[in-house]
Amino acid sequence: MDIFFTDPTDIPLPPEEVRIRKFLAQPWGDGVRVRIYLELTPFLKRPNGDIVVHNARGEELANISIIETMDPKMEFTLHLRGAERLGPFSAAVRIFYLEESPEGEETPPDQRPRKVVDRADLTFDFTEQT
Repeated sequence: MDIFFTDPTDIPLPPEEVRIRKFLAQPWGDGVRVRIYLELTPFLKRPNGDIVVHNARGEELANISIIETMDPKMEFTLHLRGAERLGPFSAAVRIFYLEESPEGEETPPDQRPRKVVDRADLTFDFTEQT
């Protein structure tokens, strides 16, 4: 018996070709949480990412860092900070790889430059609840 967990025609891509397929935000009815769905193309090397949610004034309400994900399909529930949540809200995702350290040097990951391969932005409001 053969079991396939991924589509065999969906070829993993090198870092420079990895793209965002879907980026969705689904606000919860409580006005405090938002579910984020992110889907990437299959990849050969595990990518990193950052997702940030801002209110209408540009104040950051939530963020999440993705460190070398193994799965191209991800779901997160973000809890929005602050008592004043003014919509509409914006969410932004950046998918990136860390540049390699120069030969013979050991540069900490947080000090290595990022090579952003794709980005996406969206807006949502809690009146769009599902």
